[in-house]
Amino acid sequence: MRRAAGLLLLAFIAGPLTPSSHSDYLSAKRKFDLIESERLKPGAQVSLSQKELNAWVEAELPKAAPEGVRNTKLELGANSAVGTALVDFIKLGKAHGKPPGWLMSKLLEGEHPVSVAARMVSGNGRATVEVERVEIGGMAIEGRMLDFMIHNYLLPAYPDAKVGEPFELGHRIERIDVKPGAAAVIIGR
Repeated sequence: MRRAAGLLLLAFIAGPLTPSSHSDYLSAKRKFDLIESERLKPGAQVSLSQKELNAWVEAELPKAAPEGVRNTKLELGANSAVGTALVDFIKLGKAHGKPPGWLMSKLLEGEHPVSVAARMVSGNGRATVEVERVEIGGMAIEGRMLDFMIHNYLLPAYPDAKVGEPFELGHRIERIDVKPGAAAVIIGR
């Protein structure tokens, strides 16, 4: 399921788990393992709370994500998600062997609060994620600059990410229904 690719588009690094989030992490991990086992019957629904998804991101992504991103949070809405984090774009670029030029390094120096709003549609075993808005330090990024950020920071960090194009959900997932505070994974075939 590419580890909930549509839901976790903005996979960022976070700090250590708190005791309360540890149980949410274990719950989410069990649910992901169940989905990936492909033993669920057609029509089965697996619900993941926003707390479970945040705990899972907090625990799992530091294993694969580069340095330069911390304090992540995912907020779910109607077929949408908003991810927030503190991002050091210079460290992020260097971690992927793409240090920015002098001008970009001056513009992007230090940590910046980043917010990314995305909309997801899914059905028939496929999903598409569209980035609607990015804010860096309260400044909205759109158009060519947004394309630049996606191509120079998101895609190098997560080369398998599919932004604006359909992708297979896998593991017999029919669709993912996202609503405020939770996501439901519906199993098909």
